[in-house]
Amino acid sequence: MRVLVTGGAGFIGRQLVANLLGQGHDVTVADQSEHTVEGVRYVQGDLRDPRVTAEALTAGTEAVVHLAALTRVLDSVNDPDAVFRTNVLATHYLLERCREVGVATFVFASTNAVVGDVGTSVILEGMPVRPLTPYGATKAGVENLLSAYSACYGLKAVVLRFTNVYGPGMQVKDTMIARLMKAALAGGGVEIYGDGTQRRDYVYMADVIAAIDLGLSLPASDLVVIGSGESVSMLDLHAIACEVTGSGIGLTHVPAKAGEMPAVIVDNSHARGLGWKPEHDIRLGMEKSWKDFASRSV
Repeated sequence: MRVLVTGGAGFIGRQLVANLLGQGHDVTVADQSEHTVEGVRYVQGDLRDPRVTAEALTAGTEAVVHLAALTRVLDSVNDPDAVFRTNVLATHYLLERCREVGVATFVFASTNAVVGDVGTSVILEGMPVRPLTPYGATKAGVENLLSAYSACYGLKAVVLRFTNVYGPGMQVKDTMIARLMKAALAGGGVEIYGDGTQRRDYVYMADVIAAIDLGLSLPASDLVVIGSGESVSMLDLHAIACEVTGSGIGLTHVPAKAGEMPAVIVDNSHARGLGWKPEHDIRLGMEKSWKDFASRSV
């Protein structure tokens, strides 16, 4: 299969590209960062530029995995225009190019942040979309674009709503697990918003890659929640990180930020029904992540 991976030089993208190459697929990567991989056609540039989109997405491309996005929630609150242009406008241009060249399958990396604050309710695919932040709104907007392109033009559009992704290569990230591991290496500490009882679902990288494989293979458009199904509090996450790393990671409580949800608790039964299941609980995933993190930092 000929596949375009946008954001293919990023955290998830690098792992996905390696996986696709290992399966014998013909891979093109589009990314703003400079990065090359043997056997991959690489297009560097901004997908808001039609020339870049046309170079990246050529006739004969069968599938697109769209990972490219601005993903920092708090940054989106400070600069909503930038996140709209990058996350929505660029995707519109990409979808138009898909229509022009006849791409059959489009797999989109979305987020459960599109449902907004549902308290401690379990998040399911059918929940109303009520995002709290510009970031969540852009992801919801793209989901709606994909619904329209599926209905009007026959594009197989698979939306994967990921929870918090972690795993190998986290050195480039500023997520909570990455912060914990950086603090463990440096003998420092981390800040936790509020009292630390807010809960999050963390899904390991290898399970995310398996979910994207699933998305590429599905026979029809679908919306699928992808998460471990086991949420942990920030305090519990800190405790697990201390045990896994063998470090007494410091902890400071700071005021909660606008747009932060009190809990992300997901039901992944739809994904399981499609044949996907997470192979890593939080402890196993943290152990593997720490081994990779520490080895790259030597």
